[in-house]
Amino acid sequence: MKTLHTLLNKITMLTMRIKTEYPELYVHLDEDPITIPSLRHPHMDIAVMKEYVCSLKAMMKSHLKPDSNH
Repeated sequence: MKTLHTLLNKITMLTMRIKTEYPELYVHLDEDPITIPSLRHPHMDIAVMKEYVCSLKAMMKSHLKPDSNH
């Protein structure tokens, strides 16, 4: 349970950072992290949460990478 709690905290911190520091990225997230899922029983396990954390980090890393065309 601690791992799931830790992952949820990371997701919350990353999405809030994206929302406040990179609002241009926030609009590209598939959902608003504050909303309730529309599925009756969404599949949410540790693997899915880890994948989501990685995708958030990759999005930020890609956005922060210097543009090689300039």
